Amino acid sequence: MDTPDHTERPIGLVLVRATQRLGAEPFYQELIAGVENVFGPADVALLLQVVASAEEELSTYRRWAAAGQVDGVLLVDLSRNDVRVDLMIELGIPTVVVGAPETAGPFPDVWTNDAAAVHIAVAEIVELGHRVIGRVGGPQSLAHSQIRSEAFIEATASLDVVGIEVEAGYSEEGGSSATREILDRPNPPTVIIYDDDLMALGGLMAAEDAGLSVPGDLSMVAWDDSALCQLSTPKLAALSHDVQAIGELTAQAMLTFRSDGIARRYEAPMVNLVSRESLRHLNAASAR
Repeated sequence: MDTPDHTERPIGLVLVRATQRLGAEPFYQELIAGVENVFGPADVALLLQVVASAEEELSTYRRWAAAGQVDGVLLVDLSRNDVRVDLMIELGIPTVVVGAPETAGPFPDVWTNDAAAVHIAVAEIVELGHRVIGRVGGPQSLAHSQIRSEAFIEATASLDVVGIEVEAGYSEEGGSSATREILDRPNPPTVIIYDDDLMALGGLMAAEDAGLSVPGDLSMVAWDDSALCQLSTPKLAALSHDVQAIGELTAQAMLTFRSDGIARRYEAPMVNLVSRESLRHLNAASAR
């Protein structure tokens, strides 16, 4: 009997979220497109499974392993000391982590230096005259949200400006609710950084409901540039990186790891701040 070739079994990716929400997330659309740009020519399929809970995700990996259904797994949205890393070790499934090196255990990882990006973004925003800066961050259970939060606290303190943080879910509703909360503070910010584009769109809606002009009364910056940022009114400034390129790097990392078994670190290009209509320069007289 012939030994099955790697091309006969796919690489698995499990996402925990509502199916309708996945369709609205530009980040994962771009990431998957990048993965398939590399897997397609290599005759490797991507098996995408969307589940409703973390427990279902773990069950999916166990089922895949028991059936010999996949040749590897891509892990995303990691927490520190993520139980999925230990499970992949136990199941013996080749794995690539899309996340910070500290989350990857013995596996290869593809990461962006979020801490450095936050420091750069805050410094550029302070140069524009902002002295009270808000941040609507993602769930603190996620390692990248924690890393960004820690860097935000460090950056605002080092530049002697006020930083205000609110945690929210990755959605327009989460961004809108968090924006209302942050604007109700006694000393509200003149600019808010959002952890993704959907949150920022929710922030725009909340500002409009509050009778605030963007950027006249409040500036906004989204993490993860996308068509949503470029087509919104006003157009959203964004911390931009090439998500398709991250997907391509992730796929290549998996092909290489399956080939030689060496766990390497792959750093994606640094995020840069793209200035658009939603971010304005404050002169000394207008800064709160």
